[in-house]
This record gives sequence, C-alpha cells and structure tokens, in this order.
Amino acid sequence: MNLLIYILVYPIIWLLSILPFRILYIISDGLYLLVYYIIGYRKKVVFNNLKLSFPEKTDKELVKISKEFYRHFVDVFIEMIKSFTVSKEAIYKRYKYPNIDFFKELYKDGKSVVLVGPHYANWEWIMSVDSFVSYKGYAAYTKVNNKYFNNKILKSRSKFGTSLVQTSKIIAEIKSNQKNNIQAMYGLLSDQSPQLKKTFYWNEFLGVKVPIHTGAEMLAKRYDLNMVFMDVKKVKRGHYETTFSLITNDATKYEDYQLTDIFLEKVEKQIRTNPAYYFWTHKRFKHKDKAPE
Repeated sequence: MNLLIYILVYPIIWLLSILPFRILYIISDGLYLLVYYIIGYRKKVVFNNLKLSFPEKTDKELVKISKEFYRHFVDVFIEMIKSFTVSKEAIYKRYKYPNIDFFKELYKDGKSVVLVGPHYANWEWIMSVDSFVSYKGYAAYTKVNNKYFNNKILKSRSKFGTSLVQTSKIIAEIKSNQKNNIQAMYGLLSDQSPQLKKTFYWNEFLGVKVPIHTGAEMLAKRYDLNMVFMDVKKVKRGHYETTFSLITNDATKYEDYQLTDIFLEKVEKQIRTNPAYYFWTHKRFKHKDKAPE
C-alpha cells in the first residue's frame, strides 16, 4: 500500500516542485482560500492557541493574525515541496545568514554545537547552513511511516551535506563523533509539546503552563556542547534571514532548566515580533491543565 501511494502521489509532488516560485505562489494563494475558507483545517486549534497566547488581543485582531498565519502556512508547505528539486543556488539567494562569521570564531574552541530554534518562518531551509560552516551538520528528525517518502525526504534535506538522524539516535551520533574527534553541529527544534511520560519540566510558554522539551539542555551539559540559538526572520515572501546568537559556551555552570528557560524567552520574543509566522496548527497547549501540583 505504501508503495502504491508513493507511485500515485510522488509524480504530482515532483511536477509541482519543478515549477518556478512565482507559479507556486499563485497556487499557494488558491490553496490558502481552500484551506482556510472551505476546509477550515484546524482553524479552531489555531484560534484557541492564539487566544491563549495573546489574551490582550481582540477576536478581530486574532482573526487577522490567523489569516496571515494560514497564508504563510501554505507558503511553507509549497516551499517544502519545492525543496525536492530546488537547486542549492536558488536556496542561497532566498535564505541568508547575515552573521555567518559567528561560527568561524566559535569553531576555534574545538567544541561541537547544539543549534536550537522553534518551528518559525521557514525551518526547512536552515539545512543550507551546512554549506557555510566547518562543522559536520546533523539534524534530528522524526521518521515518516512511508519508507519511500521517507527516503525522498532524506535525500532532499541532505543536499547541502546535512545528515538527518532520528531523534532517538542523536545521542549515539554525538558519542561517535566525540570519539572520533569530529566537530559537529546538531540541529534541534525544541518548541513543541513532549509526551507526558517523557516530561521532566513544566513552565510557562506564552503565558500558559505546559510541559517543556529539555533535550537540548541535557545534550549541551552532558557532552559539553556550545548552545546556539537561530533567529529566523521572513524578509518577504519566499525570502528569509537567520542570525545566530550564543546561549552559552559552558552549559555546566547553569542550574537545571535555566538554559531551557533562556531558549524559551528567545522563542517568545521571536513569536511576539510577528505571531503569524509561528506554527500554530500544532496542539502546543493540549496538556495545559495537567501540570503537577
């Protein structure tokens, strides 16, 4: 069944991906109308998330953000499809790193990096950073059930040299690289909701008490990694800039969860700058009433 689905669907994805960006964004405009006004994909989830995060805003203001979000949401979906066949040169023109020299100095200390950020703006094209740094790049990902699509996604995302590693196997990769003296950069998106059985820490995120991922902090402390935040901005449609800032070059001197809190503060600042570019369809607050006393 998985093979049949792949055979039927992938040719359509491929044909779409070879279209010019200008045509794809026209298609995106049409899909926005379909997704928002006709299908209404997760509209209630998005509105409730915004209502919880911005209680000071009126419903009219929240609807405006919601519509802007859906326009961006569909654009990112289209950009993901384009990623299957887009050239590296095209991504270099559309995804810039104003302070990429930041990593040249950081690399000199001989340590590896855990690069953290949220699902904001376009997080897929961050893979291109591997073309501009000396680190060996790795990105944690969740495996797609359909192995044929999974293989295509792996190939697409690794065109810049980044190796995709299942989240459950990232520790083994770090241990192997340290054993072989390989300086690496490990990309983690740490803003979504962890499983309750794997939750160690609760705190407020956008004013709501929720379970928090602490994996990045744990890795930084256990393996003496520099912790770096990526701040993505949408410059205009299809164009992004990512700047980097050091959270710490000595994770061991921080109390438990302090680095996680610093990360969340940066994420909140990023979201409040322009809420429409955050990934609001995710049920980030589904456990909000389950915090232990």
